[in-house]
Amino acid sequence: MTGLRTLLRPPALKPGDSVAVLCASSPVPGQPQLESGLRAMESVGLKPDVFATTRADRLYDYLAGTDAERAADLTRALTDPKYAAVFLACGGYGMQRTLELMDWSRINAAAPKVVVGYSDVTALLEAIAVKLGWVSLFGPMVACSGFWQGPDEYDFKELMKLLYAPSAVSRLTFPGSRALVSGVAEGLTLGGTATLIAANFGTDTSFPVRDAILFLEDVDELPFRLDRIFTQFRRAKDYLDGVRGIILGTFSECGDPEQLDQLLAERFGDLGVPVLAGVNIGHNCQMQTYPVGVRARLDADAGTLTFLDQVLAQG
Repeated sequence: MTGLRTLLRPPALKPGDSVAVLCASSPVPGQPQLESGLRAMESVGLKPDVFATTRADRLYDYLAGTDAERAADLTRALTDPKYAAVFLACGGYGMQRTLELMDWSRINAAAPKVVVGYSDVTALLEAIAVKLGWVSLFGPMVACSGFWQGPDEYDFKELMKLLYAPSAVSRLTFPGSRALVSGVAEGLTLGGTATLIAANFGTDTSFPVRDAILFLEDVDELPFRLDRIFTQFRRAKDYLDGVRGIILGTFSECGDPEQLDQLLAERFGDLGVPVLAGVNIGHNCQMQTYPVGVRARLDADAGTLTFLDQVLAQG
């Protein structure tokens, strides 16, 4: 892995930090969930600033405000030095439309800040890696389960541990996971929700996974649709060339589990790299936070991912 480096690491958070909360995809599922998530943040000392897109009028019922409003909120959150972090309130759909209007030249790549989200936010995390070279976090969102249910929730506690004390989080362990292909590999952690990674192919925010450990998960996709997506991964020119390892998270509401296991083994088992399946990252599980852009070692047999660099810089 000579020459491979962790991306630029944002500073860890500390009590009293102001953080931005916004929607760059769909509207929040409900204001009570949002308010509960905000209270959880305040309980650990963060000062959330709720942007207009979290309560914006809807052009379509699946979009939080207009594309221009979402892009403006995201740009302000990423550029204003007042904010130590950007928390996405929810996923859904719309990030691709937001990214279409982003002017990345307005953002100081030398001043990284924490960005947290998953699902549709995958497209943003990949764009941040490509355009800014920052580490980001595939983790729980403010108005989604595992966060709004309160500060005692596993997902919330795991995220806050990483945000406040990154030196204490040097490894993720995945009880109940299974090695589809045995082995150990080192690489840069990349990936996210599979449908969103595939949707980025052919754009200027797609990040090929040469020398990387690729994480994938998804939700509510029938097996034949997942087959199509995984096959696109294989056929997309140069995308999987040189990948070092594969981590497969939750595939909730994606059909018969036995058929899904067979599909995962068939589509990823012949790449000649370690493959670990059944990790608790993704939708509808007690979720660990997965850093994007960090050098790490995957041990498929032990069911562990060890970070070779600290995920966040000391604040």
